[in-house]
Amino acid sequence: MMPTVTIVIPFYNCPYIQEALESAIHQTYPAVEIIVVDDGSTRHADLIAPYTHRVYYLGKANGGTAHALNHGFRHASGEYIAWLSSDDKFEPHKIERQMAFMLTHGLDVSYTAFSVIDQHSRITDPYRPAPMAGMADLCRQLSYSNPINGCTVIAKKEWIAGVGMFNDHLPFTHDYDLWIRLAINGAKFGYMPDCLTKYRVHEQMGTIQHRARIAGEYQMVQNNYRNLLQHVAAQLGG
Repeated sequence: MMPTVTIVIPFYNCPYIQEALESAIHQTYPAVEIIVVDDGSTRHADLIAPYTHRVYYLGKANGGTAHALNHGFRHASGEYIAWLSSDDKFEPHKIERQMAFMLTHGLDVSYTAFSVIDQHSRITDPYRPAPMAGMADLCRQLSYSNPINGCTVIAKKEWIAGVGMFNDHLPFTHDYDLWIRLAINGAKFGYMPDCLTKYRVHEQMGTIQHRARIAGEYQMVQNNYRNLLQHVAAQLGG
């Protein structure tokens, strides 16, 4: 029996939500649960209505992406968790291929390359890699950057819960902070060079609208963890 993967989709006023839902519903992997967490939206929630027989819909007061993700994770029944932003899309075979990779290699966390699409779903960059040569190399990378696109990740729920889930006091770098805590606590990561996620870049996305705040938050996270990450990398032989 294949382990269940819960796809958590945080949603806030996003006009692309139906494309995200279609990509989640049409996964080739046979054991998928889909949870949409509406983070207090005032627009576009009607787009979810046709899918309520296929997904679990959770409404809540607005608290930010990290808070919405944690809310979804707490309600997930799957042994593994995938995060899909409401403006991104999964390739149909994403979960199937990534789970086969994880189970074959005994991984706790996996991430992949991705392609970039625009507001019209046209591919603008067909291949964004994020290779790692091993855990020591990943820890070194994490000490100065975030090489992992969160919507390419599948992780064991027990590991995410075990390190405290996302820090919802970090509105922009909660994913970076979580990858670091997973790595320094011994989670086994693996990287697939396949493009299994389509990452949408558009003018309304937070990474464009809040560049200055994001840069400051990244610096704070790096300052908090850099020495520890370098120490862990050295212990791992890097």
